Amino acid sequence: MIIETKYGKMSGVDMGNYVEYRGVPYAQPPVGELRWRAPVEPKAWDGVFKADTYPARCMQEDQPNALYTKEFYADPAFDRKNAEDCLYINIWTPKEPENQPYPVAFWIHGGAFLGGYATEQEFDGEAYCRRGVILVSVEYRCNIFGFLAHPWTGAENESGHSGNYGILDQIAALKWVYENIGAFGGDPHNITVFGQSAGAMSAQTLISSPLTENMIAKAILQSGGGYKNGLNRDDMTQAFQEELGELFVKAAGAKTLEELRALPAEKVISLMPAFFAEAFPKAKGLFLVPTFDDYVLSESYDALIDQMKIKDIPYMIGSTKDDIMVTPEMKEKGERGPLYEGCLAFCRRLAEAGGGPVWNYYFTRELPGDDAGAFHSSELWYMFGTLKRCWRPMTEADFALSGQMLDYWTNFMKKGDPNGGGLEEWRPCRGEAENIRIFNV
Repeated sequence: MIIETKYGKMSGVDMGNYVEYRGVPYAQPPVGELRWRAPVEPKAWDGVFKADTYPARCMQEDQPNALYTKEFYADPAFDRKNAEDCLYINIWTPKEPENQPYPVAFWIHGGAFLGGYATEQEFDGEAYCRRGVILVSVEYRCNIFGFLAHPWTGAENESGHSGNYGILDQIAALKWVYENIGAFGGDPHNITVFGQSAGAMSAQTLISSPLTENMIAKAILQSGGGYKNGLNRDDMTQAFQEELGELFVKAAGAKTLEELRALPAEKVISLMPAFFAEAFPKAKGLFLVPTFDDYVLSESYDALIDQMKIKDIPYMIGSTKDDIMVTPEMKEKGERGPLYEGCLAFCRRLAEAGGGPVWNYYFTRELPGDDAGAFHSSELWYMFGTLKRCWRPMTEADFALSGQMLDYWTNFMKKGDPNGGGLEEWRPCRGEAENIRIFNV
């Protein structure tokens, strides 16, 4: 099956009931003079582009967390090489022309903005295609490649903005999808942006940025979005990020931007430990993150919510029982953590402002096989329908929970409401704990 995009003809991989288009370029490779610049529109091609190979992941250090290594990165079949040439999307689309146009789900992976990739073991589009939804997953620049802010790079554009290259990658990918997804049978006016952890923070950035215009119809924020959630920083001004960027330039020993761009990508990554050792204490937490540059973002996330300068669209939001920032002391006191409270506060603020609606969830299933519980990212196996890939001894009840979550997620993507198809009613949340949907076996 050959389709025609704005840039040329393309073939994918026939998987039976659906087609995969792997490694579709949405921008030119961000190498050489394009390193630390906004993504540049891809060039058209002649002939038929064979989208049959998954792309490289962005340059990154090895996964430092033993739990996640075993959970998501142990199967070599899903391993990907590191490369600066990483600006690609993957598209899974159903093969039922009579049901077109399909809603589109635009997935942004997590990884603390330091790593991760779009074709990890837990991600797949088959279950979405079976439910009549196109899934798109996006690779974007992370860590120093995606978020270095420095006066040198700010001087290269008229507005003076610096940093946020990884977010600009996501916006470029979203624009590519908006302009081309019709060729795949998708509806450009029904795109749901969703992500988990840094992916949720990214999704919140996209619904808060004027650069995404009218390209987003709905959004799902999983363990990362919200209001006053303890994770979204309110001090990431460009000036502060540029101070930290000076520390990287110092670590690199570069005298000019040209020298910095001439460094091999492997050398740039090798500088990360020394850079972090100096910058992390000054930053007091994650800092290679979206920047308030008065271009991508004009103000902090909470300030933009207070002023309702976010998209007035339907939302889903939620967290897990043993999410990040949940301490043993909180559990003893019966407290559920900053992300849980930040989700409730998001619902409350949007209700007060007449925005929304918002559906709030809380994933409490303690995964079988060890004592990790309902850890940060544990819901991913379920809402992607990939439990068979997991090493854990999943039960019939786990598969049933996965099917239920997929039905809620795809209902929301289709019509902006997760209900329907015989599912138990899930009421919108306006800040009431009783309207939070609990997901457990």
